[in-house]
Amino acid sequence: MIYGADVIVIMSGDGEGFIPLNGHERGMIFGMPPVILSFIAFFIPKRPRFKGLGMMFVVTGILIIIGGALTLVMASESENVERMAGEGGMLFAIGAIITALGGIEIKKSSK
Repeated sequence: MIYGADVIVIMSGDGEGFIPLNGHERGMIFGMPPVILSFIAFFIPKRPRFKGLGMMFVVTGILIIIGGALTLVMASESENVERMAGEGGMLFAIGAIITALGGIEIKKSSK
């Protein structure tokens, strides 16, 4: 929510938000913890498996893929097209991995 509020302030104002970071740094600080925690959450539980956890992985993966798509759309408007396209592609890959982990979790919980 803080990240979203900062982006809204940037888009509606003079291009500066209340968090003194550029877009790349903001994305790393607010984007890495959900990815890391998703991997930790997949490998920690042993028993019992929970189908809801798998659904949360799928939703998280889809949201990350959407973020990658938005990055690619914005890349055409940026001066750093190659860097933005690389970041968007990486987000697609991470989102696909987390979505696959969700599918594995759902399959294991169905047994």
